[in-house]
Amino acid sequence: MSDTTQENTSDTQRLARDLRLLVDDTEALLRHAVRDAGEGYAEARVRLEQSLRTARERLTDLEEDVSRRLRAAGQATDAYVHEHPWQAVGVGAGLGLLVGLLISRR
Repeated sequence: MSDTTQENTSDTQRLARDLRLLVDDTEALLRHAVRDAGEGYAEARVRLEQSLRTARERLTDLEEDVSRRLRAAGQATDAYVHEHPWQAVGVGAGLGLLVGLLISRR
């Protein structure tokens, strides 16, 4: 998997985690809200709860999509390494050399 793909996946996972925390915090706030704040409050609460359900469903879909993509990338990498073992060794050695050079420059 390329660095860009890993960064995008990491960003997506971070975003999903942050959104899930937001949804959880909002649900906790709703549970602890004052119950007799009037009819306008009740309507707003119903709309907010629906929005939260929708957001939670989308987050679940996002998490499943990220997991599916990671598994596919891992399987593709595994298949490539099995089909081209010497090329994979060469790429690994090249990356190791590059990392070593970068570290030695510090």
